[in-house]
Parts: sequence; structure tokens; C-alpha cells
Amino acid sequence: MPRKIIIDTDPGQDDAVAILLALASPEEIDLLGIAAVAGNVPLGLTATNARKVCEVAGRADVQVFAGCDRPLAHSLVTAEHVHGKTGLDGPDLPDPQMPLQPRHGVDFIIDTLREEAPGKVTLCPLGPLTNIATALQKAPDIAPRVQEIVLMGGAYFEVGNITPAAEFNIYVDPEAAETVFKSGIPLTVMPLDVTHKALVTPPRNEAFRALGTHPGRVVAEWTDFFERFDKEKYGSQGAPLHDPTVIAYLIRPDLFAGRHINVEIETQSPLTRGMTVADWWRVTDRAPNAMFMGDLDAERFFSLLTERIGRL
Repeated sequence: MPRKIIIDTDPGQDDAVAILLALASPEEIDLLGIAAVAGNVPLGLTATNARKVCEVAGRADVQVFAGCDRPLAHSLVTAEHVHGKTGLDGPDLPDPQMPLQPRHGVDFIIDTLREEAPGKVTLCPLGPLTNIATALQKAPDIAPRVQEIVLMGGAYFEVGNITPAAEFNIYVDPEAAETVFKSGIPLTVMPLDVTHKALVTPPRNEAFRALGTHPGRVVAEWTDFFERFDKEKYGSQGAPLHDPTVIAYLIRPDLFAGRHINVEIETQSPLTRGMTVADWWRVTDRAPNAMFMGDLDAERFFSLLTERIGRL
């Protein structure tokens, strides 16, 4: 029985690959719809990019909704310096033909959780947590109906990538992250500690290109684009492919290892705002609230990704 999910996203090349992985895996994943949020780029672009990605996969039937255009409490911080001015720089993709759904993304999330059986829908946030937090604040009754939230965000050993202490998705809206981490919903977190092990090395990127398909070429061109920035920044073999780890976990959880620990979000400090304070060594008596991943099998992760993208 495929797992019902909602992807909440701010595409982003790595978000785009995550969406393609979900669409290529119907045996494991039933994608109920996509909610766009402001993050890597403003909402107008993320809502457009999500539809472009669906069309790359030949799936104009997927429903895409526009959600929140700014964080709960602060002004929007974006990441064009990483993802390019469109958020999906790299391949030249046409404007999407499929429509944006008229409903607000937050209402889509709330309505879906109320319509589906309790405990049957997993939320997969790949960007800032604004839509998810807004839904929980607007409709507290949905919290016990969520099966799990599997998200990409945060960092512990790898520290921050937008400030010295904070990972981008959490930093953009720490108040939203705090709401989600205190919600009592089962959480699985893919922090930079995991995603920085999912490096798109030249051979791995060549494997996408060698598929000889339109989606394979597009993925190779996306990763070509953003790896220039990350290789220079980290001095690594390739760029981390952050967001597909969320979908890969739903398909092959055995690729990942982590600890069930307490994770708190710093919202006050000017120095560490947006930090995920992960009690990895269990030095406090705070109750565990998240499965915080620390490792993945990168070879098998990329094999899965290449095999699935090849199906599209």
C-alpha cells in the first residue's frame, strides 16, 4: 500500500529532484498534492517551479497549491545565490501549462488531513516550515491525524549553512519550526549531517545524464548548476543533494541511521537564531521529540535515485 504524502516545498533544484523521486515511485508513494512556500526564492517562483517539475515528469495531473509568501514573524530571506534567480537555474524549461490550484496551500493541507483517515498522511516539508505551522495553528485538530512529518532541515555536527549556527530552512522561519517541533507529531529530520554525505560527484551526475532521457538530462543540468556554489564553499567532491533524502527515507528507511532525541529551535538569540539544538548525546532530561538522522548509505541512495529517475 503506497504511503500518502503531501510535499511542501520551495523548489530549488534539490527539491525538484525530490519531487521527481516521489513521482517515479508509485509503489511506495502516493503524492496527494504539492504546496509551495516562499523560501529559496519568493512564492510566485516556487509555485511556478513546482509545476515545471511536474511537467518534466509528464505529470500535469498533480495538484499544486500556493501557500504562505512570508515567514510567520520576520521578513523573508531567500537563496538566489545558491539556486539562481529563478530558483531552478540550469536547464532551460518552458513556462508550465498546468494550472495553479485556486485553494491556498495551507487550506489544502488542512482539508486533506481532515478528509483522509487519521494517521494515513505523511507531511514532507522540503523548505521553511511556514505552511505546516500555519496549518497547525489554524486547525489544531489536524495534529493527531498526521502519520509523521519527515523534513529536511537543521544541522548539528555540520553546524549552519546560512549562518554559522543555522541551516537555511529552519533559519528562514524559526518560529514556524518551533511550532512544528513542539507539535507532538512524530518527526523524522534529515539535517545537513546526512545531506552533506549525499554528494553529487561527477560520476553520480554522469549517471543521471547517461539515462538518456529528458528527466535524466534535466536532473544532471540542475545539479551541475548548484554544485558550482557548494563545491567552492565546502571544498567537497560535489554538492549535497539535500531534499531527496526525505523521499528516499520513505522508500528505503534502511539507508539511514539516527537517534531519537530532543531537538529544540532557537528563536531568540541574535547569534544562533534558527539553530536546531539537538541533544545528540542525551545530556538533558528533555523528552525526545524527533528521529534525528546522522548517517546514510550514499552509494545505495544514488543507485535508488538514478534507477527511479530512469523510470520517468
